[in-house]
Amino acid sequence: MSRPTLTGVDEATERARVERSPKRVRVLLAGRPVADTAAPALVWERPPPTYYVPVADVLAELVPTGEVRRTPLGAATVYDVTLGGRSAAGAALRYLDSPELGDLVRLEWDAMDEWLEEDEPVYVHPRDPYSRVDVLASSRHVVVSVDGVTLADSRQPRMLFETGLPPRHYLPMADVRLELLRPSPTRTACPYKGTASYWTVDTGVAVHEDLAWTYRAPLPESQKIAGLICFYDEKVDVVVDGVARERPVSPFS
Repeated sequence: MSRPTLTGVDEATERARVERSPKRVRVLLAGRPVADTAAPALVWERPPPTYYVPVADVLAELVPTGEVRRTPLGAATVYDVTLGGRSAAGAALRYLDSPELGDLVRLEWDAMDEWLEEDEPVYVHPRDPYSRVDVLASSRHVVVSVDGVTLADSRQPRMLFETGLPPRHYLPMADVRLELLRPSPTRTACPYKGTASYWTVDTGVAVHEDLAWTYRAPLPESQKIAGLICFYDEKVDVVVDGVARERPVSPFS
């Protein structure tokens, strides 16, 4: 019998941060449940966390591929996930020698068709219980410009505060110079806010791709930003109540 193939280059093994979640989590593939558990684990491989499910709650067949992948958490045995005539290659990992993770399965998020927390779909990744989004009405005077051209001037912003990110100013369309914006085909998804559509800005001096975005139908907890426009503060000049803000540094810089 051939030995499993070991892949990856990380030699250090980190101790996993693992917390049990009280949410029921279901994972679907081809319209059928791959897993259905009332005892999922949140594992912080890196921010944000990902779900691991007890192997006893996996309803699909896990077929060993013969590969063992080296990761910062240790040696992970790789499995194909097979269900209802459909197979997701290499879509499951198990850390068989880990005291924290040995009885859990990591399912590749994007290889599955749907993830549900209770009866509601969740997108991109699990919601981090230590992150939150607050949307507050404000009367601050916000002016946004780039290339010396004013893009927006508003006294009725919605301020969005999201853990780990700079505050965002969501502005009514009436306060934005829409003639400088053109729709972009770019779409992104957020587990807290929903699906964003983007705008490219043409100032006449330069064209700035995907500089602004809108959540036209945000998730219920972020309804206050529906239809408002937000610019990347990392890439524009923002003046709030007459005071120029420094451009923040973030993953979007």
